[in-house]
Amino acid sequence: MSYKNYSLAQLQAMDAAHHLHPFTDHKDLRSVGTRVITRADGAYIYDASGNQILDGMAGLWCVNIGYGRGELADVAAAQMRELPFYNNFFRCTTPAPTLLADKIAEIAPEGMKQVFFGSSGSESNDTALKMVRHYWALEGKPEKNLIISRHNAYHGSTIAGTSLGGMGAMHEQTHGVVPGVRHVMAPYAFELKEKGESDHDFGLRAARAVEDAILEAGAENVAAFIGEPVMGAGGVKIAPASYWPEIQRICKKHDVLLMLDEVITGYGRTGQWFAAQTLGIKADTITTAKALTSGYQPLSALLVGERIANVLVEKGGEFYHGYTYSGHPVACAVALKNLEIIEREGMIERVRERTGPYFAKALTERIAGHPLVGEVRTLGFLGAIEIVADKESRRRFEPAGSAAVKVRDHAIARGMMLRATGDTMILSPPLIWTETEIDLACARIHAALDAALAELRP
Repeated sequence: MSYKNYSLAQLQAMDAAHHLHPFTDHKDLRSVGTRVITRADGAYIYDASGNQILDGMAGLWCVNIGYGRGELADVAAAQMRELPFYNNFFRCTTPAPTLLADKIAEIAPEGMKQVFFGSSGSESNDTALKMVRHYWALEGKPEKNLIISRHNAYHGSTIAGTSLGGMGAMHEQTHGVVPGVRHVMAPYAFELKEKGESDHDFGLRAARAVEDAILEAGAENVAAFIGEPVMGAGGVKIAPASYWPEIQRICKKHDVLLMLDEVITGYGRTGQWFAAQTLGIKADTITTAKALTSGYQPLSALLVGERIANVLVEKGGEFYHGYTYSGHPVACAVALKNLEIIEREGMIERVRERTGPYFAKALTERIAGHPLVGEVRTLGFLGAIEIVADKESRRRFEPAGSAAVKVRDHAIARGMMLRATGDTMILSPPLIWTETEIDLACARIHAALDAALAELRP
């Protein structure tokens, strides 16, 4: 039966009665009722009340090609009719994952030629953790199994993903983390840079926190460092230019592998296929998901570098790991068409050369000067707006995060979907945005800031 046979109130009642949402205070949500999104087209989503909302989050960092792409629906339907499912166990494969793995190897950073499929970024980070530890065991160094991560990192919400991530509230709910993961400071200059310290020096200091952790544990015990090129879910934290070269120097010096989490940044968001290419990072594993299918199907892909892959193939024997839906043919067929569209329409070049710079300039010129804004920062089509009570001291409103939520709610009420993470507003637009959508977004965000300012400082 179609949802159109139900009223909004009926849909909200059923949702409250049976649906447990991710990352949600369920008591609070059920007291106010869910926003029911019923359709989407291009850069816009529409709710059950008929409101049109400009989607500044690309769904959840993923709908890079925008909504309503009939080509993807056609490909999915054709694949379902021909072969809706078969697994990749029992020495079998199907054409779609085979072709997709080949395509990913073509566009991947140099040396990343092997692909392991899953259904989510969380699954792929679990896979990366298992593969990295297995690699060192195969090399005769099973004690080399410690992973260095960062505070406020996000690497998924499975037990292993939560453990790799650095979000304390998530750790509390799992009553601890998987053994062998340690966390160090994030490269978050806005809050952690010391008075008089340059961005360059701060970047070096944040990187050396990783080296300090390696030295404290003993390099002979450290398997890898894991990091997002841009810390997305933690607030679009963009490290200073000095950070990643120093991280690479440290990893090479101590023979520590580099696990890169590109679940958010992969497939065009930074103006290259991968942020590793944008920032010049050479990794041993790269976790991807989200924009691989632009969210039209659940699919993830772990890219594996030659160092690990060669040992896994030549010495590994059977790798006891995998998922029922690893390389699902429908998801992989959709991913292939999605990558074709990104390439055919020149989306990545447009972000790199035109709309990305325009996005950065617009936020800087139209939003950064607002009394509530302490800083804006961008990389490609990722953006952050820091909300402060005082611009000079960068003092926040109390309680923490409350002001950003007000800005978010005022923005949505004005037809602009963006996200509040702590005291930071974050943006991840579809790659199809033009200057027109960027201008509209800035106007609506500015109006939301004005409304929040009137409420916070009546």
